[in-house]
Amino acid sequence: MHEETILWTLNLGGTVMTFHGKTLVMTWLVMAIIITICMLGVRNLTSGKPGKMQNLLEWVVDFVRNLVSDNMDYKKGRVILPYLVTLIMFVFFSNMIGLVPNFLSLLHYAHIELPHFAHLNEIFHGATLQSPTADINTTISLASLTFILIFVMGIRDKGLHYFHHFVEPVFLFCPIHIIDMLSKPLTLAFRLFGNIFAGEVLIMVILTMPGIWVLPGALPLVIWLGFSIFIGAIQSFVFTILTTAYVSQAVADAEH
Repeated sequence: MHEETILWTLNLGGTVMTFHGKTLVMTWLVMAIIITICMLGVRNLTSGKPGKMQNLLEWVVDFVRNLVSDNMDYKKGRVILPYLVTLIMFVFFSNMIGLVPNFLSLLHYAHIELPHFAHLNEIFHGATLQSPTADINTTISLASLTFILIFVMGIRDKGLHYFHHFVEPVFLFCPIHIIDMLSKPLTLAFRLFGNIFAGEVLIMVILTMPGIWVLPGALPLVIWLGFSIFIGAIQSFVFTILTTAYVSQAVADAEH
């Protein structure tokens, strides 16, 4: 599953850029799933009796709206509502896609080879797909967006005076405040990455156990899949609620 890193290289005027091919493909797949769900949900919008997909989207929006209103003044926090809704959906589906069986791998047994273009035959190799959040680059990118959002919301609400809290109550506390600020995206990134990566590794270990496809042997796999779904959902909630809490702290500084 994670034995090989599939790299794509792009040469732009002598500058060589390297990308993780498998992570990008799985990220695009997650994006396609989310876009499809949203398009189905808003296709027949109504204020009367909504359909199932509209109900689902409204529940997600209401859930995130409650997170915002519970942590900060909603008038200040509603500007980040679209981002948080996108964030929780992206992290959730990214966590879940690693639990989906890779049906394209069955083509190998039918003697049908996937195209070698962009290493697609290697990207879709294995028993399951790979979660984008099982790549530390993805989680660091998401955590960096949270890091930027904290500063944007703090400056938006307080101006440059927002940075004054780094020297409170005295200037000697500045290094401590900087370490605290830098630790936030790091803990966000490594917590999400560690949980999802470990879950996928354990699933692959269980799949290689002897007799796993016999009924009694399949029980550990079913139990772990259920637990992984629970962990994936919890991690998407934790990432979103901590992002909301960190932004709330930046806004709260402006209120005192």
